[in-house]
Amino acid sequence: MAARSAPNCHLRLEWVYGYRGHQCRNNLYYTAAKEIVYFVAGVGVVYSPREHRQKFYRGHSDDIISLALHPERVLVATGQVGKEPYICVWDSYTVQTISVLKDVHTHGIACLAFDLDGQRLVSVGLDSKNAVCVWDWKRGKMLSMAPGHTDRIFDISWDLYQPNKLVSCGVKHIKFWSLCGNALTPKRGVFGKTGDLQTILCLACARDELTYSGALNGDIYVWKGINLIRTIQGAHTAGIFSMNACEEGFATGGRDGCIRLWDLTFKPITVIDLRETDQGYKGLSVRSVCWRGDHILVGTQDSEIFEIVVHERNKPFLIMQGHCEGELWALAVHPTKPLAVTGSDDRSVRIWSLVDHALIARCNMEEPIRCAAVNVDGIHLALGMKDGSFTVLRVRDMTEVVHIKDRKEAIHELKYSPDGTYLAVGCNDSSVDIYGVAQRYKKMGECVGSLSFITHLDWSSDSRYLQTNDGNGKRLFYRMPGGKEVTNKEEIKGVHWASWTCVSGLEVNGIWPKYSDINDINSVDGNYIGQVLVTADDYGIIKLFRYPCLRKGAKFKKYIGHSAHVTNVRWSHDYQWVISIGGADHSVFQWKFIPERKLKDALHIAPQESLADSNSDESDSDLSDVPELDSEIEQETQLTYRRQVYKEDLPQLKEQYKEKQKSGTSKRRERTPGNSIRLHFVHGYRGYDCRSNLFYTQIGEIVYHVAAVGVIYNRQQNTQRFYLGHDDDILCLAIHPLKDYVATGQVGRDPSIHIWDTETIKPLSVLKGCHQYGVCAVDFSADGKRLASVGIDDSHSIVLWDWKKGEKLSIARGSKDKIFVVKMNPYVPDKLITAGIKHVKFWRRAGGGLIGRKGYVGTLGKNDTMMCAVYGWTEEMAFSGTSTGDVCIWRDVFLVKTVKAHDGPVFSMHALEKGFVTGGKDGVVALWDDSFERCLKTYAIKRAALAPGSKGLLLEDNPSIRAISLGHGHILVGTKNGEILEVDKSGPITLLVQGHMEGEVWGLATHPYLPICATVSDDKTLRIWDLSPSHCMLAVRKLKKGGRCCCFSPDGKALAVGLNDGSFLMANADTLEDLVSFHHRKDIISDIRFSPGSGKYLAVASHDSFIDIYNVMSSKRVGICKGATSYITHVDWDIRGKLLQVNTGAKEQLFFEAPRGKKQTIPSVEVEKICWASWTSVLGLCCEGIWPVIGEVTDITASCLTSDKMVLATGDDLGFVKLFRYPAKGKFGKFKRYVAHSTHVTNVRWTYDDSMLVTLGGADMSLMVWTNEMEGYREKRPCDSEESDTDSEEDGGYDSDVTRENEISYTIRALSTNIRPMFGVKPHLQQKEPSVDERQGVVRPPVSRAPPRPEKLQTNNVGKKKRPIEDLVLELVFGYRGRDCRNNVHYLNDGDDIIYHTASVGILHNVATGTQSFYQEHNDDILCLTVNQHPKFINIVATGQVGDLADMSATAPSIHIWDAVNKQTLSILRCYHSKGVCSVSFSATGKLLLSVGLDPEHTITIWRWQEGTKIASRAGHNQRIFVAEFRPDSDSQFVSVGVKHVKFWTLAGRALLSKKGLLSTVEDARMQTMLAVAFGANNLTFTGTISGDVCVWKEHVLCRIVARAHSGPVFAMYTTLRDGLIVTGGKERPSKEGGAVKLWDQELRRCRAFRLETGQVTDCVRSVCRGKGKILVGTRNAEIIEVGEKNAACNILVNGHVDGPIWGLVTHPSRDFFLSAAEDGTVRLWDIADKKMLNKVNLGHAARTVCYSPEGDMVAIGMKNGEFIILLVSSLKIWGKKRDRRCAIHDIRFSPDSRFLAVGSSENSVDFYDLTLGPTLNRISYCRDIPSFVIQMDFSADSRYLQVSTGCYKRHVYEVPSGKPVTDQAAMDRITWATWTSILGDEVMGIWSRHTEKANVNCACVSHSGISLVTGDDFGMVKLFDFPCPEKFAKHKRFLGHSPHVTNIRFTSGDRHVVSAGGDDCSLFVWKCVHMPH
Repeated sequence: MAARSAPNCHLRLEWVYGYRGHQCRNNLYYTAAKEIVYFVAGVGVVYSPREHRQKFYRGHSDDIISLALHPERVLVATGQVGKEPYICVWDSYTVQTISVLKDVHTHGIACLAFDLDGQRLVSVGLDSKNAVCVWDWKRGKMLSMAPGHTDRIFDISWDLYQPNKLVSCGVKHIKFWSLCGNALTPKRGVFGKTGDLQTILCLACARDELTYSGALNGDIYVWKGINLIRTIQGAHTAGIFSMNACEEGFATGGRDGCIRLWDLTFKPITVIDLRETDQGYKGLSVRSVCWRGDHILVGTQDSEIFEIVVHERNKPFLIMQGHCEGELWALAVHPTKPLAVTGSDDRSVRIWSLVDHALIARCNMEEPIRCAAVNVDGIHLALGMKDGSFTVLRVRDMTEVVHIKDRKEAIHELKYSPDGTYLAVGCNDSSVDIYGVAQRYKKMGECVGSLSFITHLDWSSDSRYLQTNDGNGKRLFYRMPGGKEVTNKEEIKGVHWASWTCVSGLEVNGIWPKYSDINDINSVDGNYIGQVLVTADDYGIIKLFRYPCLRKGAKFKKYIGHSAHVTNVRWSHDYQWVISIGGADHSVFQWKFIPERKLKDALHIAPQESLADSNSDESDSDLSDVPELDSEIEQETQLTYRRQVYKEDLPQLKEQYKEKQKSGTSKRRERTPGNSIRLHFVHGYRGYDCRSNLFYTQIGEIVYHVAAVGVIYNRQQNTQRFYLGHDDDILCLAIHPLKDYVATGQVGRDPSIHIWDTETIKPLSVLKGCHQYGVCAVDFSADGKRLASVGIDDSHSIVLWDWKKGEKLSIARGSKDKIFVVKMNPYVPDKLITAGIKHVKFWRRAGGGLIGRKGYVGTLGKNDTMMCAVYGWTEEMAFSGTSTGDVCIWRDVFLVKTVKAHDGPVFSMHALEKGFVTGGKDGVVALWDDSFERCLKTYAIKRAALAPGSKGLLLEDNPSIRAISLGHGHILVGTKNGEILEVDKSGPITLLVQGHMEGEVWGLATHPYLPICATVSDDKTLRIWDLSPSHCMLAVRKLKKGGRCCCFSPDGKALAVGLNDGSFLMANADTLEDLVSFHHRKDIISDIRFSPGSGKYLAVASHDSFIDIYNVMSSKRVGICKGATSYITHVDWDIRGKLLQVNTGAKEQLFFEAPRGKKQTIPSVEVEKICWASWTSVLGLCCEGIWPVIGEVTDITASCLTSDKMVLATGDDLGFVKLFRYPAKGKFGKFKRYVAHSTHVTNVRWTYDDSMLVTLGGADMSLMVWTNEMEGYREKRPCDSEESDTDSEEDGGYDSDVTRENEISYTIRALSTNIRPMFGVKPHLQQKEPSVDERQGVVRPPVSRAPPRPEKLQTNNVGKKKRPIEDLVLELVFGYRGRDCRNNVHYLNDGDDIIYHTASVGILHNVATGTQSFYQEHNDDILCLTVNQHPKFINIVATGQVGDLADMSATAPSIHIWDAVNKQTLSILRCYHSKGVCSVSFSATGKLLLSVGLDPEHTITIWRWQEGTKIASRAGHNQRIFVAEFRPDSDSQFVSVGVKHVKFWTLAGRALLSKKGLLSTVEDARMQTMLAVAFGANNLTFTGTISGDVCVWKEHVLCRIVARAHSGPVFAMYTTLRDGLIVTGGKERPSKEGGAVKLWDQELRRCRAFRLETGQVTDCVRSVCRGKGKILVGTRNAEIIEVGEKNAACNILVNGHVDGPIWGLVTHPSRDFFLSAAEDGTVRLWDIADKKMLNKVNLGHAARTVCYSPEGDMVAIGMKNGEFIILLVSSLKIWGKKRDRRCAIHDIRFSPDSRFLAVGSSENSVDFYDLTLGPTLNRISYCRDIPSFVIQMDFSADSRYLQVSTGCYKRHVYEVPSGKPVTDQAAMDRITWATWTSILGDEVMGIWSRHTEKANVNCACVSHSGISLVTGDDFGMVKLFDFPCPEKFAKHKRFLGHSPHVTNIRFTSGDRHVVSAGGDDCSLFVWKCVHMPH
C-alpha cells in the first residue's frame, strides 16, 4: 500500500509573515551584514531588506521569546519556552547552530545578554526563582547560577565597562550583580528618596559605574553604583519597553509610541512620534528599538517592523507586518491568483501576495474573524465572525456586499460551492446554513444532523452534496441545497469531492496514529494532482502524507516552525505553495512545494538541521517493507539490562534495614576470615550481546571484558590480569588510539564509564551522571582526548566527554530505537556517527548539545538496521554494516552505494591503512580494498583450521563473529559463543579463551583429586576445564537438554549430570561417553551427589520437591525422600553416607536417612556435631551469619566449605563472592567480599586441596578461578573490601569536646532568634499614649518663652565643637574560634604574621606589633580556614562559612578564597553543602580545593577554585566528617576523618573513589572516631583518634598504632613540608613528661613534648602549625600561643573569652581600657592602645555584668548566681560582696556621685545599696512593681533618678533611693541622664527595624557627645544612628562581623572607639570612630 512510505516530495519554508512583538522586547537588531534579525513563533528570521529575502533558523522546538546579539553582530543567541527549554547560539549568516545550552532552566528563558568580548552569555529563566545563569557558551558549560528575584525579571545586561559585573531589572527592583568564582552576588539598587520604588523595564550600562534604566511610569532612572542619583522625568509618557545603546548614544522606545534618541550623557537629541507619522495609528506601542548610524529599527506590539532613516523621520518605512494579538483562524486562497487571505481575532482581514511576499490589502471589521472563503470567480470574499454573523466583501476594493446574522455562536467554517451558486456556513451551534449567492445571499436550506460544533465542510464537484465533520469526529452527508441528510452509503460512494479539507473519512484514515482517539489535527488539504495531503495539528507540526492514505499510522514527512497550534493549512490555487497559519503565534508561513524530485536536486535541500528532526522517523506504521530482523539482533533488542536492585542503592537499603533491625546485632561477631582469595583466571568472553569489544594493546596483550571484569590476557604466558573497578556487567569497551588506555561502560542506575590503564590497571577517570540503566557503546576520538558514549535509557542519550577532566562537553537524545555503535570522526573531533535499529545518524557538536541528521537513503535503499560503522579515508566518507549483510557507503549524509558483504548481519568492521576488514554472522572474516570494490581475502572460522596450540575446542563451524581487531600480524576474532580466536594471515586459527555460550550456567563440580572441574549449562553442553596453569577447556560434550548440576564420583571416574527435563545421566569422566541414564522426573534436576567413600549411592534432587536415591552398582532407585514443601536447592551427605542434609526453596533445612529416604528431625545443636562430607547448605545455625542485612532483596544461592572446615565461601544474587569464618553464627557475620561476577553467582566450589575457589556466574556465563591465599602468606594485598553489613556497633569513644563539636548546630544570621526571652509588643508596634497637652487639645506655639528643655544627656566634652560620628572601622578583635573549629591558625610571611578567624572575620595579626587587619567579605560565621602552601599562590587563604540551604543564593554556604595581604577576594564558591562548610584544604599544586559540608551526607567536593568550577562531589559518610586533607604531594589523593571513620580518596576524572581504612591486619584494632590527619613519605598516613592513639596507615591498611600519643583526644596534626616533621596537639593535663603539643619525627616514632604555660588544669589544643623554629598553637580556651622549639618558651599572642555570651562590658571613664565579663567566669581587662589583655580575674562563677565607679577606682561585678562583688582596681582585692538574690544580676550601676549602687536582676527587681556605709553592703531599698526582668539601667546626671528597661519592652523611671516610680511624662522629659544604654524609650524608637519578628535589639549606647548612638542586635549587626532618633525605622549604617547576638556595646572615653561584645562568638570587637570633619 502506498501509505507505507512517506511521500517523495518536500516542503521548504520560503517566507514568514509576522514578528513577535507581544510579551517580548529587545528582540530586533541589525547584523554586521546589515540584515535584520528577529523571531516569530519558533523560527529565528534573518531578513535582508536589500534583496527582500528571508533565511530561517529552525533549531528550536517551541516558541522563541528572547534574543541577544553577539558584540561582533554575526552570532545570535535565542531562548525558548517549554518544559526543558534551551538556548541556541547560531550564525546569522549560515543559519547553522554553533552551540546549544540546556539542562538548567525550566519553563522558559526570559532574557539573554552577551558580555563585552562575547565569551560569556547570561540568561534568566521563567521559573519561580527567575534563575540567573552565566554560561561559557562556546563550551556549552554553565559557569554560575543564582536565584534572580522573587518576581519577574524583564532585562539583564553586562556592565560593558567593568569586568564581571551585571545589572538586572524587573518588577519593583533593580539588582547589581558581581560574578566571582562560581558565585553571583546581588546588591539591590537603593531607590532612596530620589525616586519611587517601581518596576524597571529596561536598562543600559555606561561608563563610571552609571546605569540608565527605563521605568514603568516613563521616567528614566540614572544609577551610580547601586544608588539612584537622578531621574529624567517624563522621558516618555508611559512605560519604556526598550533601550538600546550604540556608539552615538541611546535610543529608547515606549508604550506611548515614541522613539527618543539621547547622547552619551543622556541629554535628549530628538523625538520621533510614530503615532503621528503617515503609517501611525492610535495605540501604537514600541517594544523594541535598535539604532545604528542613521537607521533606526522599531518593532511594535502589533507585529510590525519599521525602519526609520533619521533625517526623514516622519516617513518610516514599514518592512514587515503581521496580525496583532489574538488567535488567527481564518485562511482562504484566491481561486486564480497567487493570493492568500487571512482573518484574525484582531478583527482585521488581510490579503497577502505570495509572489511579492507582501501585504497588499487590509480591512478592519467590527468583529473577530474566524473563517474566510473566496468565490470561484474571485469576486466575493465571505468572512465568518465570532458573534455568529458573516459578511461578504468585494475582493477588489473591500467594500461590503451583505452582512447577515442568523446565529448566535461563532461561525467556524464556510465554503462556496464549486459552481459559485451557494455559500455553506457552518456554525458552532452544530448547524450548516445554505445561502444563494445570486439571490443576495438569501437562506436556501439548513443541515441539522450534527450534535456538535461544525469543524470542516467540503462540496462535491457537481455542487449537489456537502460533507461535514463535527467536534465529535462524526462525518455526515447532506443533499444540496435543501440540506436533507443522506444516510444511504451507496448514494455517496461515487461522489467526487471538489476539495478535501475534512479530517475524518476513509481517504484520510492514515493521518491518525494507530492507537489514538484524540482530535488534535486541526486542518487538512488534499492536493489531488500531486497525490499529497498536508495536515496541521496542535503541536505546531505540518505533515505531508500520500493521498489517499487509507491505513492508520501512515508514513509522513514533518516540518516544524509554528510554535503551538497550527489552526489552518491550504494549498495555493496552482499547488505551488502551502500556506499555514498559527493560532497563538498569529504568523503566516508560506512553504514552497517541491514535487517528487530527482536525487541530483537533493543536495540543495539537505535535511534541515534541527534538534527535533524534520524527517519522517516518527510515524508508527507496520514496517512491512523493512526485512525481518535477524534472530540474533531480535534477541539482543529484547535485553533491557534493568536490575531489581542496583549496587548503588545498597548503602541506602542497608541503612533502612538497619533502622528496622537495631536490636538484632547484640552478639559479638566473629572476625573476618584470615584467608583471602584473588582472582586468577576467567573463562569467558562477552560476545552474545556486545560487539567490537576485543583489542590488542600496543605490547600485544589482548583486552576484552566478561561479567564485571576487564581482562588483559597475555597469550604468550597464558595469564590474565584484571580491572575490577566495575560493580556490574560491562557492556562495551574501546581502546585509546595512542596509549594502552581502555574505556569500559557498565550497567547501573547511574552507570559509570571507567577509563583505565592496562599496564597499571588503575582507573584514570570515572565518568557518570549522564546516562541511565547502562552504557552500551563508547569510542575515543582520534587524538584520544575525547570519548563518546551511548546510554540504554529510553532516548539512548549520547554524551561527548573530555574524559581526563571528567567533564561532560555535550549531550543529546540519540534515538528512540536502540543504538548499537558510536564512532567518532578521525579527522574532525566534533563529528560522530551513531548506528542502530533502522537508522544511522550523523552528528556534530554545538556547544553543550549535539545536532543530528539522519542518513539520507534516497532511492538506493531503505532504512536498514545498522550493526557497525567506521569512517573512511576522508571526513565525509563513512561505512556502515547492516543487518542484511550489506555495507553502506556514505558521503556526508547521503547514501552513495551498497555492497553485499556477508550472509546475515555484518557485526563488526575495522578500518586499516589500506582497506577494511569485516566479520558477520556467517562466521567469515573478509578483507577489502579501500573502497569496498573488491574482497581481497576471506577466512572461514572452522574446526579443521584450528592450530595445535589452541586452549580449547570450537563447538561449531562458522560461529557468528561479533568483534574483529587487527594487529601484530594477526586478526583477532571474538564470537557469539564466547570464544576468542587468533587468525594468522596465512590461515591457521588459534583458540585463546572461551566460556559458555548463551544461557545460564549453574552446574559445577570439582574433581576429587585433580585440578579440574566440570560445568554444565543451559547452552546444552557439558565441559571439563583444566584449572592448572594451562587453563584450557579439555573436553566438551553436547547434551540433548540443558543441565543445572553435575558431580564427580569419589574415585573421579564417573561424572553424573542432572538435566532440565528431569532426566540425569552418568558419563565416563575421561571420555564423556554415556554410562547410564534415567528419566524419572518432569522438572529440573537441581542437585546431584554421590555418597562419600566408595560412592555407593547417588542422591538426585529435583524441582518437583523429591530426592531420589539410586544404588550406583545396581543402577536401581532404592529410596525417595518426601516431605519438602518446595523445590530442592542443595543436598549434602554426612561422612558415613547415612544421612542427607537438604535445603529447599521455601528456606527449609531437612534431614533424610539414606538409602530409604525416611525424614528425620535433628535438633540444631546436634547438626553441628555431625560430620558432613561436604557443606553446600545456606541454611541452619552454622551459617546464619551469611545472610545479609538486606536478605529480603537478595538470595544466597550457593556456599561451599573448605575441607579444613575453616572458611565458608558464598555466592549471592548481587554477584558478590564472600568469605566467612566457619561456623558463621549470629546474624550478619563479618566477611570479605569480592566483586567480579555481575549478577547471580550460581555456584561456588573449593578444589580438592582448597588451593582454589571456582565460581560460576549465571547470567554472565563465566567461570572464574580464584587462588586461596592463606593467612600470613600473602603480601599485604587488600581485598576488595572487608566491610560487613552492619558497621561495627562498638562506640568510637567519648570526649565532651568531640561530642560538642559533633552535635553543634550552626544557625545562620538571617534565622537567628532572640537571645533574651522577652515578651510583649515591640516598641515600634506599640500604640503611643497621647501627652497631657494632646489630650486637652492644647496647641503649643512652636516658639516657646519657657526656659529651654534640658539636655537629654549630660555631655562631657562640651568645650569642643560636637562632631557626629560618620563611620566605624574595625581596628581590633579579641577572640579566636577554637571551641569547635580546628586547624585554623597558620603562619604567613615567614612567621611575621599569623592568620586565624573568629565570628565572620578573617584576622591577619602581626606577631611583633599586635596590629590586625581583617577580611570582612563573609556574611556569616567562618568555620574553617586553610592556607595555600604552593609558592605560586603565596598568602592565599580559603575560608568556609555557615549557610542555609544549598540554593546558590546569597545565604547559601560559601567558600571565599582571598589574598591575606591586600584582602582581595579572588574567588567565591557557593556550595551545595547545606548548613555550612566544615573543612577546606588546598592540593599540592594549589589549584584544587577540597571542601567538606555539614549536610546530612557530609558531602565532599573538589573545586578548581580559580575558575569557580566544581570538579567532583560525593557523599562522604553518614556521620560527621571533621577534617579532609589532600596529601601534600598530590592533586588527586586525600584522606577524610570523622566519627568512626577514615577514608582514603582518589580523584579520577570527575569521580571520587574511596576506600575505607582496613583494620584487620592489626590485632584487636577497632574503628575509633578519628579527629585529625597528617602525612608521611611512602604513602603513610597518620590519623589522630579520640582515645589519644595515633593510627599509622600504609595506603589504606592500618600498619601500627602509636598508643597514647596524647592522654586525651588528638585534635590537631600538622605536617611540615620542609622537613617532614609532624606536630600533634591534644587534650592533656600538663605533667613533667607530657605536654599538649608534641613534635615527632617523620615516622611518628620519637617525639618531644612541649608544655603550654597557660595555668589551665587541662590544655586542649585545637590547632597546630609549625614555622621556622616556632610552633603555633590554638587552644580550646581561645588562646593562640607561640612555642619556641629550642627553649620551649611560650608566648601568648592572642587571648579571648572561652565561653560566651560575653554579657558584661564597661569602658574606663578616662583611659582606653575596658572590662568584659562572660559566662566563662572571668572578668578581663583589655588595653586598646597596647592591643592586649592586661589582666584577668577568675571568679569561679559565670559573670553577667560589670561596671566602673565614676572615678575608675572600683569595679562592681554582677554574677549569674545572684551575687555581686566589688573589687578595688589598684589591688584587685575584694572590697565587698553580697548575695541578696537567687537569679542572675543583669545590670549593675554606680550613681554619678559615687554614693549609690543599683543592682538589677532577673527577679524583676532593682536593689539600692549605699556605698558610704562601707563594705557591709546592706540593701537600703528597692524598686517596686517592675513588670519583667531588668535589662539595662541608667542614672540621671544628678543621681536622683534611675531609668530601667525591662523584658516586656517597657521603660520605667524610678526615684533614687526611694524606689518610687515616676509616672508623669513631663517630669520624665525634663530629666538629664548621665548615660543612655536603654534600648527602649521614645528617644530611641528608630533603632527597632522592620525585621525583628523573632530577633531583638539587645543593647545600645549613646556617645559621650550625646549625638550618636550605636546598637547591637540578634542578627550580629552593629548599627550607628543619630541620637535622638524618635522616628520609626531611622536611617543608619550597619557593620557586620559578629556572629548572631551582639550582647553589649559601649563608647570609650572621648568617643574614640566603640567596643562591641559577642554572644555566640565570645569575641570583643573594637571599632575606631571616624568623626565628620569640621
